[in-house]
Amino acid sequence: MRIAICDDRKADADFIRELTHEWMISRQAFVQEEVFSSAESFLFRYAEEKTFDILLLDIEMRGMDGVTMAKQLRNQNKTVQIVFITGYSDYIAEGYEVEALHYLMKPVKKEKLFEVLDRAAEKIKSNEQMLTLNLGGEMVRIPIYEIAFADVNGNYVTIHAGKSYTAKMTLGKLEESLDKRFYRAGRSCIVNLTMISRVTKTAVVLRDGTSIPLPRGSYEGINRAIIQMG
Repeated sequence: MRIAICDDRKADADFIRELTHEWMISRQAFVQEEVFSSAESFLFRYAEEKTFDILLLDIEMRGMDGVTMAKQLRNQNKTVQIVFITGYSDYIAEGYEVEALHYLMKPVKKEKLFEVLDRAAEKIKSNEQMLTLNLGGEMVRIPIYEIAFADVNGNYVTIHAGKSYTAKMTLGKLEESLDKRFYRAGRSCIVNLTMISRVTKTAVVLRDGTSIPLPRGSYEGINRAIIQMG
């Protein structure tokens, strides 16, 4: 696992690195840490090597601020776990746009950082899960986190994950291969809860604007599933 720490205050960056190293030892994890003193220096490094899993990112920095940097990064990488570190609570709304995992307020408390790193590691692990399909004699592997939803038509299920893949199988069989991020909305659809932008009485709207009809009586159940997952 690779962790980037980006903070223009050396004392703060060194403190976060010490805590991260302590977390690594306590969890018996193998972690490579790298510290950056500016958003620009991180992006320069990222252009060469895009293998960072977790970004512990200060918001208020000289030059490019952390939120602007996170937006640039998110356009290229949908799975890196972004954790904002800030001395102010004014920026929290900004985190929704870049799907930040969490905000840590300065001074950072060890227990809180450990908890957030545990969550980040769990999400990274879940993002490694793959769905394997046999499509006309060809084996196709789809990262589970990329699946937005799946719907059924007769004996066939279409999985929407950027591209669409149609396989002869039941929705129940597909459901067995998925995890708690997915919700069975009636008999004909499974939706990725992390992809949902809003829920109405009649439809689920995904972040890309896709509208999926919601069966009658499903509104409360899907909202409850979203709350429980969060």
